[in-house]
Amino acid sequence: MATPQRAAALAKAAEARAARAEIKVKLKQGTLTVADALASSDPNVGKLKVVSMLESLPGLGKVKARKIMEEVGIADNRKIQGLGAQQKKALLEHLAK
Repeated sequence: MATPQRAAALAKAAEARAARAEIKVKLKQGTLTVADALASSDPNVGKLKVVSMLESLPGLGKVKARKIMEEVGIADNRKIQGLGAQQKKALLEHLAK
């Protein structure tokens, strides 16, 4: 990869990471709900891992997030865009408890 292409790719990756970090902050603050995140068509939201989304929620840490994913039947490496309709529904129902 040529130097200008590499620099452009690095800049694009940095922008994507910053966007995902902003999404996690919004989840933590409550300005973005899990339902909104799951329904979003934003590619940055779609590329966020489900476990990262759950860990961003107030009161949920790594252990609880992974336990929820296990109970719902979602793999640890699954991204939001890779969730099926039934998985989204089950996750929302579990979080509503």
